Amino acid sequence: MSQKILILDFGSQYTQLIARRLRELFVYCEIHPFNHIPEIDDSVNGIILSGSPCSVNDIDAPEIDLNHLFSKAPLLGVCYGAQYMAKALGGEVGKSKHREYGRAMMQQTGETNALLDGLSYESQVWMSHGDTILKLPENTTVIATTSSIPVAAFEVTGQKHLTYGIQFHPEVFHSTEGTAMLKNFAYNICGCSGDWTPGHFIDEIVLELQNKIGPDDQVILGLSGGVDSSVAGLLLHKAIGNRLHCIFINNGLLRKNEFDLVQESYQGLDLNIIPVDASKQFYDALEGLTDPEEKRKTIGRVFVEVFQEESLKIKDAKWLAQGTIYPDVIESVSVKGPSATIKSHHNVGGLPEKMHLKVVEPLRSLFKDEVRRVGSALGLPDKLLNRHPFPGPGFGIRILGDITEAKVKLLQEADFIYMNKLHEYGWYDKIWQAGCILLPIQSVGVMGDERTYEQVVALRAVTSTDGMTADWVHIPYEILADISNSIINQVRGINRVVYDISSKPPATIEWE
Repeated sequence: MSQKILILDFGSQYTQLIARRLRELFVYCEIHPFNHIPEIDDSVNGIILSGSPCSVNDIDAPEIDLNHLFSKAPLLGVCYGAQYMAKALGGEVGKSKHREYGRAMMQQTGETNALLDGLSYESQVWMSHGDTILKLPENTTVIATTSSIPVAAFEVTGQKHLTYGIQFHPEVFHSTEGTAMLKNFAYNICGCSGDWTPGHFIDEIVLELQNKIGPDDQVILGLSGGVDSSVAGLLLHKAIGNRLHCIFINNGLLRKNEFDLVQESYQGLDLNIIPVDASKQFYDALEGLTDPEEKRKTIGRVFVEVFQEESLKIKDAKWLAQGTIYPDVIESVSVKGPSATIKSHHNVGGLPEKMHLKVVEPLRSLFKDEVRRVGSALGLPDKLLNRHPFPGPGFGIRILGDITEAKVKLLQEADFIYMNKLHEYGWYDKIWQAGCILLPIQSVGVMGDERTYEQVVALRAVTSTDGMTADWVHIPYEILADISNSIINQVRGINRVVYDISSKPPATIEWE
């Protein structure tokens, strides 16, 4: 990308928010761990140092070469980044006398500066730190204070590029003029032009794909019917035409009629789709398995086997395309080392090495909402563009316990009713992701004059921007009542419906 801002991550929970705010300003940015800084060339217009759960006074506090950064581009230190900068330059950082967490009112000191230019004299900001700057080093100027701290923001003078530090988080919603401040940094200080638009991305990535993929090379893509693989397919098709081959595998764990409906949805897009119904292979492999990780890995293994078998039929296949998106990329690199595995992701792991394929990931720089904007610009139909995310393992992780074809059919019917009702009431497009979960318990019920002892399903519906965090949706009671009654009355084998009101974190979106 021709312009970008680097965000060096010290482990803050808010680092991704900084990236999102910049992207919303149409400024391209990348997050890199502080200990894996890429080469800083002329394409880097600015650098942001993130916050951190660490103290700059910790023995093993994260450290970087500030002098190197000072020489490269304008710099903005946020919270830990500001404190690290102050200490490294000869200032003093220590424990705050008062707990500095939550809303605070920032007042400008009146010093002329580019960072706060055009902002209100007094505005609300969000604090989240236990340390504070007790003494600033030489060649610095205080540009803002709050009632509890004398240094809310400062400017470092005498550097090659404009350099600032702030002890609050402009990226969070509660900093009312935080976006304006980031805009000042990106546009006025770093000189970014705000050209990170879907059209700009499409032009650049298509050219990049054409330069990367050989003129006779064939590319294989595992199509799922979801937004990510669909947009990846359209980008690749725009770049290389019918040398793209999309394999769509039915693992028997899809929604009702989905294998046929998805193929119908792609008609007219000329994506060279190869449909493969491998339901029986998946059911046979999953028989008797109950552990969530074992189920995920088994589904992944069989997917690879089926995918490989079909891929070998494609002559001159040199590339495997994947719908990897930016959260997948940045979550795979931990600031403090490998992160704990919460659950395995369903992909074609191991296949590129087995088949000597190179990997191409056209969406690896995009957040989920950006993928949708690019898909819209490419003309992806709304019925595909606005689909809720659906897990790769499908109902395999929405059926708790062992998987059988009968259980899948039971859940498909309940889920079908749920999705149709959300559409009917106009709630589908208000929800990020929704689905039914078949619980491994039975419940006593009464239908007519008869006692029943049947299955229980849980309804799940969450709002989110990119799946990193999520909150449960407050669907009106009367709608939930209609959904529950419809499922119980129409699906023989289910006599109880419950609603999941857990947020992520601490829960995950899926149950397994």
